[in-house]
Amino acid sequence: MPDAADSRQIVTDVLIADRSVTPRSFGEAKAVRPRHDAPVAARSPDHDHEDDGLTIRPVTSRRDLKLFIRLPRLLYKGQDGYMPPLDMEQNDLLNPKRNGIFRHASVRYFMAWRNGMPVGRISAVVDGKALEAWDEKIGWFGALDALPEAEIVKALLDTAELWLRDQGMNRMRGPVTLGYHGESGLMIQGQTQSPMIGTPWHPPELHGLIEALGFEPTRDLLTFKLDLTDDLDDRHIVPGALKPGQGKLGDVTVSHLSKREITAQGEVLRSLYNDAWAGTYNFVPLQSYEMAGLIEQLKLVLRPEHYVQIDHAGEPAAMALVVPNIFDIIPDIDGTPSLLGWARLGTRLLSHRFDSARVILLGVSHKMRGTVLGALMPSLAIDELIRRRATLPYKSVELGWILDTNTPMLNLVKRLVPEPNKIHRLYEKDIDRALS
Repeated sequence: MPDAADSRQIVTDVLIADRSVTPRSFGEAKAVRPRHDAPVAARSPDHDHEDDGLTIRPVTSRRDLKLFIRLPRLLYKGQDGYMPPLDMEQNDLLNPKRNGIFRHASVRYFMAWRNGMPVGRISAVVDGKALEAWDEKIGWFGALDALPEAEIVKALLDTAELWLRDQGMNRMRGPVTLGYHGESGLMIQGQTQSPMIGTPWHPPELHGLIEALGFEPTRDLLTFKLDLTDDLDDRHIVPGALKPGQGKLGDVTVSHLSKREITAQGEVLRSLYNDAWAGTYNFVPLQSYEMAGLIEQLKLVLRPEHYVQIDHAGEPAAMALVVPNIFDIIPDIDGTPSLLGWARLGTRLLSHRFDSARVILLGVSHKMRGTVLGALMPSLAIDELIRRRATLPYKSVELGWILDTNTPMLNLVKRLVPEPNKIHRLYEKDIDRALS
């Protein structure tokens, strides 16, 4: 098992996205033959193809990485409900120079090829921070996008399993891209719902193909769409009409986001977030450099109203962070915008032309759990967000994801929205030690 330094070196050797590379840089990168009955030959997309065999090839160059990033919009183009994300957004997630997870994780990308055409992709990740948090040898697979054909899906998952086994992992979990704080789960419900930032899309046939390969469903990640209608205040009633700073909540205060102090507030948010979710399924502590990267990506669109921090007796006790939905302003902009597209995007960003948003972080500190006040905190945070809708243009927000085992949060949310509009599922499987 590589340590953090080894992981960084592996990434440097195998995937360097910002300079020209030579074959020597990728000495260990070889085509992988999928495990099925029909023999296939390792081939290059630059060559003519004389057969229709399926080949899995590692991503080994900048050109490969660009294709890996935009592959879902090539595979899913025209499918009902699919809207491609911006390449720059996916670049922030998948590029080693943009995602802080590469500082502590070893990552491999693979693509499936047939007849010289890419037909699928997958990532395999050994996250050093996850291994420390769980004390279990579990690796992730993610970025799983493919034509919904059994042969392709099997070959991709076999390849990820083989690589994870070679890193000493005993079990694989996913899809998670690339880690806990990225895109999680396989979409099994909600394909025709409005797309949302940070929410992966998959064709409805894919989950059946995964389960047929022996992957066990472990957790569902639920998302609820909350329409910000005029009657929302009447439907969301804080018990006892309690308000921060009043009566029994006299020592409870609420703060906004400060652009001047955004870095310091980010560290408070990170600490509170890590404390709130420590020990829950699949959780990995958010690192300071990951928070810094998140702030850098979001600071252009973040407003003071997007952040709720609730303090009790001067100490942070609960928080919520809302991010606007980039899909609202890109329906007529290609994944790789033209100059005119960039101009349109810039104008819409600056004028904040968003109709919806997503609550990505919501939690209560461990210190407050098990207390009456702690039980009120999520309700107070949601109440504060509802009150702020008068200064934000959103018609709806998505609350998610929420683990299907998080009964207190589900009870709170279902008072406002009875059923989820999207469901993403995580799977696990023991790694076959005899895999070859």
